[in-house]
Formats: sequence, structure tokens, C-alpha cells
Amino acid sequence: MKSLKRHLAVLLGATAMLAACGGGGQQIDPFRPTRIIAFGDEASALRSDGSKYSINGTDTTTGAVTCGLNPVWTQSLATFFSLVFGECNADKLATPTGRMYAAAGAKVADVAAQIDRQFALDGFNNKDLVTVLAGANDVLELYAQYPAQDAGTLGNAAQARGEQLAAQVNRIVDANGRIILSTTQDMGLSPFALKEKAANADTDRAALLSELSRRFNAGLRLKIRNDGHYIGLILTDELMGTMSRYPSIYGASNSTDAACLATSLPPVCTDKTLVANATATSHMWASDRLIGPLMHSQMGSQAATRASNNPF
Repeated sequence: MKSLKRHLAVLLGATAMLAACGGGGQQIDPFRPTRIIAFGDEASALRSDGSKYSINGTDTTTGAVTCGLNPVWTQSLATFFSLVFGECNADKLATPTGRMYAAAGAKVADVAAQIDRQFALDGFNNKDLVTVLAGANDVLELYAQYPAQDAGTLGNAAQARGEQLAAQVNRIVDANGRIILSTTQDMGLSPFALKEKAANADTDRAALLSELSRRFNAGLRLKIRNDGHYIGLILTDELMGTMSRYPSIYGASNSTDAACLATSLPPVCTDKTLVANATATSHMWASDRLIGPLMHSQMGSQAATRASNNPF
């Protein structure tokens, strides 16, 4: 028995030494990106003056809009890795470590052009953290064709656009970039969708917008080339569904109405121009189509977790 114990002790010691030298397994270094590049629409965007398409935060002393307050999800992700977009460069870095291509109104075709611009500049590498979120404007554009186009036709078109976005994501994969990809928002949960539902008796317009969002995401998820080493996926549509049903879990009090006054919509909306009883974090939606800081915070947290844990 003593001999067996000595044999096991020697064996375990040898195994520990082997592992310490790199044998018997593979050590994965933490992902430390040196640059962040954001593609997509207004949900990811910072404007040149640092304002955003959400609820802008203001300094409590001066009242001035401060770009670092109420960050959009791409900002939160950048901050997690100590990266900085030039549009909100508080420390006046000579060379900011973030590039912002995301822009208001962008659809899938515009994202393709954004990516083309980056390829023409200096491409991608395995230390680039790339964010991609688009589809909401495509869904809204397709919805506007109803009822001239039937729901089935529009659903097929939405899925095709999701597939087109997947093709753009795959271009970045092929170029060795590391991607945090978000599913598009469930636009059927938006205040816009609820107003459309109330104003039209022909069909449940909110359900139609949710279905178009679902079909877009189905096309996207089916076609991305994802082996786990290049793409970290965050399920924004599912997060929104949970927050919509159980807002109090996330510290929200309202998941159906817009927080911004109709006379002060994003990007000029601030925490001083909100409807009665609203705060920057009380509502899921900033406007009838745009998400607020609370949703951005949840997305940013999920994105940071995914980027940290994914085997990039």
C-alpha cells in the first residue's frame, strides 16, 4: 500500500510538472484587443461631438452633455478593454484606439460599405475587436411595405437581409478579425410597434414587426461561419424579450413607452428632456424606435462577458 501511494505521488508530481511546462493541455491567453472597430446603425453609434442616439447624460454641475455618461453598448465594451473612440476622447489621446463606422439610418447595405472602407484603410487582424449590430432599419423599411407586400414575402426578404449581414461578418472572419455580433432588436416590442398595433385593425402589427425581426435574426444566425473562435454572439432580441416581460428585474419601471419628450428626440435627448417620472434608466426605450441607457448597459455587459470568455 505504501509503495502504491509513493507511486501515485510521483505520478501526480510528474503530471503537474508536465502541465506547468505546457504539456498535457493548452493554455489560452486572455484576449487583449488593441483596437475596437464598430459597424452598424445608430444603436452602436457615437456622433462626432460625442452625442448618441439614446439619452445623453449631462454634467450635474455645468449641465453640459458629457459623452462618457450613459454610454452606448459599444462604448461600454471599449471601456472594459481600456480602448477609446475618438468621438469621446476625454484624455485627448493622440491616437484613439477605436474606430466608429456605425451611423444613423444604416441598413445592411450600408454596413457592407462601412466594412469596405475599413478594408481599404488597413483591414483587420487578430487583435481587433469588431462589433456588428444592424437590422432594425431593414426591418422598419420592410414593414413600411405592408400591406402592399404580404407578410410572407416580407419575412423572406427580412431573412435574406440577415443572410446578407452574415456574409459581411464572414468577410471579417476571413480577415482574422474577432467579432462581437449582436442579433437585431425585436422591433415588435418598441413603442412604435405598439402604436401601429393600436392604429391598425388588419393584423397585429407588433407581432408582424417581431416576426420580421425574428426572420432577420434567423438568416443571420444560420449563415455566420462560427466555430467559436472568431464570433461571440450576444442575443439582444432575447434580452429585450425578458426585459419587456420583467422590467423590474433590471431596475426598470417601464418597458413600453419612450422616455424622451417628443420635442427632444435622440440625438438631442438628454436626461433633462424626459417625460414626467422618467429617468435615464427607468425606461427600456429612449424613443419609439431607439433603446435607452439601461438596455445599452445590459448589452455592454453581455458583450464584455462574451469577449472575455470566448476563445478568441
